[in-house]
Amino acid sequence: MTKRLQKEGTSEDDGQPDAENESLLNRRSLLAGTAGLVGAMLMGSMSPSAEAATEGSPEDPTRVPGAAPTAYGQRSAFEKSVRIPRSWWSSLTPLQDSHGILTPSSLHFERHHNGVPTIQPAQHRLLIHGMVDQPWTFAMEDLKRFPSVSRLAFIECSGNSAAEWRGPTGQTAQQTHGLTSTSEWTGVALKTVLQEVGVHSDAIWMLAEGGDAAAMTRSLPLASILEEAILCYAQNGEPLRPEQGYPLRLLIPGWEGNTCIKWLRRLKLGRAPFMTREETSQYTDLMPDGTARQFTMIMEAKSVITSPSGGQRIQPGFLEIRGLAWSGRGRIASVEVSTDGGRSWRQAALQEPILPKCHTRFHLPWRWNGEDVILQSRCLDDTGYWQPDRAALVAVRGVNSVYHYNAIQSWHIAADGKVSNVHA
Repeated sequence: MTKRLQKEGTSEDDGQPDAENESLLNRRSLLAGTAGLVGAMLMGSMSPSAEAATEGSPEDPTRVPGAAPTAYGQRSAFEKSVRIPRSWWSSLTPLQDSHGILTPSSLHFERHHNGVPTIQPAQHRLLIHGMVDQPWTFAMEDLKRFPSVSRLAFIECSGNSAAEWRGPTGQTAQQTHGLTSTSEWTGVALKTVLQEVGVHSDAIWMLAEGGDAAAMTRSLPLASILEEAILCYAQNGEPLRPEQGYPLRLLIPGWEGNTCIKWLRRLKLGRAPFMTREETSQYTDLMPDGTARQFTMIMEAKSVITSPSGGQRIQPGFLEIRGLAWSGRGRIASVEVSTDGGRSWRQAALQEPILPKCHTRFHLPWRWNGEDVILQSRCLDDTGYWQPDRAALVAVRGVNSVYHYNAIQSWHIAADGKVSNVHA
């Protein structure tokens, strides 16, 4: 192992469909429902693709040679799902268009604090100093020589759904919940690298600092993250993308996204939190009595129905209610769905894989009779934590917070089939 010594620097239920659900899945139901789905569900988003297919595809593809390989793959010209750039500092993942639990790297949400830096990987260094036996600087090639680890995990911005504190603001699932994505992350375990430098026994906090123009920093309690944290250089089988921290980022599964420092350049070990602006004036939770909670880093259990969801339109008949659930505490244990505004609940089926601190797909067969209804989902994780309804969350937290909004999401389906965001 090549390591480069540097003097210390000065510069961070499993549920299955019940009998009622099974009856909805018989052949007659599916055939009857298919017409409705094809004909109308998500009519707005289907129409452009249909038009593009007419314009760009041959009448008989078996009579025309196909395209040659390209150096870097591209998706079909008929697929149009994109992120929504919310501002210069963030974009939103189109959850309503996703399948399974993985988010394509190109559709992973973005959040940065002063733009996306351009970093030459051959010049990038990670400094580890402070209360360590020996300060070290690692080049990227040094880090890649350590044993690699990979895991699937979601990242969620603590401000995901923030606008929902005061009203049903977002029009679609992408706008209300799009600051979360799941990827396979690959790198070297943090504990492996720290073992190499030797950490003092009384060093219980670690400052992580990014190499962007904001020099983003967070203080992290070492004992809480040591077993799971990864110094990542790859995502979904390829090097990180620049907006995801290329060439190196920290991953702390289940913790708010801002702790997963991107463009990671420095780790400093110490006895106490470093009290940077990100844990004093920023990323704190303002309570109703005016006090602020600090270091609320774990993302609590949350779920959202992605189909049908806001901005879509459906027709009466069979459809499958689909959505995503996740918890920074651990594994999703159960998801329930209500089609009557929370008066009654049915168990949704969880789709494998069901992994800790990872998006979990759920679904429930349903027949809509054309009446006005409210759809909701709520999830339970394996620590026994239930996703709260909005009234319960606001009763404790008030409406002055920006971060960690995880109340039950309500979608209203009007008699004309239009789906919209409401607080119910």
